[in-house]
Amino acid sequence: MPKYVIEREIPEAGKLSAQDLQAISQKSCGVLNRMGSQVQWVQSYVTDDKIYCVYIAPNEEMVREHARQGEFPANQVSEVKTIIDPTTAEA
Repeated sequence: MPKYVIEREIPEAGKLSAQDLQAISQKSCGVLNRMGSQVQWVQSYVTDDKIYCVYIAPNEEMVREHARQGEFPANQVSEVKTIIDPTTAEA
C-alpha cells in the first residue's frame, strides 16, 4: 500500500506542549478509528512551524479525508516513491 508524507503548516508547532501533542494525537487516532483500518499513521516529525506526518493509505484522497475530518491542515501530500537509507550505499 502506498506511503505518504503530509506537510502540515502549523505556526509555532515546535512550541506545542506535551498535552497539546497528546490531544492532537488522540483526535487523529479517533478519526482513524472511525475511518477503518485502510489508513494508518506511522509517525510524525514536529519542527518549528510544521508537522510532517507519514501515513500508509490506499490513495491520497483517503489521507486528505482524514485531514478534513480531523480539521488538520494538509498543505502538501506527497506519495513516497522510494525509501533510501545508509544501506542503499552498499553494493
